[in-house]
Amino acid sequence: MAAGLHNLLMQIPTGMEWIFIIVIVVVVFFGVKKIPELARTFGKAGAEYEKARMEAKRELQQLKSSGTVGREKLEEIAESLGINYTNKNDDELRAAIEVELNKTKK
Repeated sequence: MAAGLHNLLMQIPTGMEWIFIIVIVVVVFFGVKKIPELARTFGKAGAEYEKARMEAKRELQQLKSSGTVGREKLEEIAESLGINYTNKNDDELRAAIEVELNKTKK
C-alpha cells in the first residue's frame, strides 16, 4: 500500500512542472504574439499600483504633519489602496492604511 501511495505522489506535478504547464496553457490560450502585449499590460498595471501607493503614502505623511485628517481624505486614501473602509472607525482605518503602506513588495 505504501508503494502505491508513493507511486501516486510521484505522478503529481511539482514546482517547476507547474510553471511549464502554466506557460503552455498561456501560449495556447493567448498565442505567441499576444504574450509581450500582456506582459507590458501587467507591467503598466504594477507601475500604476506602486505609483498610487507612493502617492497615498506621501499624502498621509503630509496630512500627519499638518495635524488632523478628515474622514473623507482617509476614505480616499483607503480606496486608492483597495481597503474596505465601510465598517471601520477613523483609528482602525488609519491602522489599516499604515499596514497596507508598510507591506513589502514580494
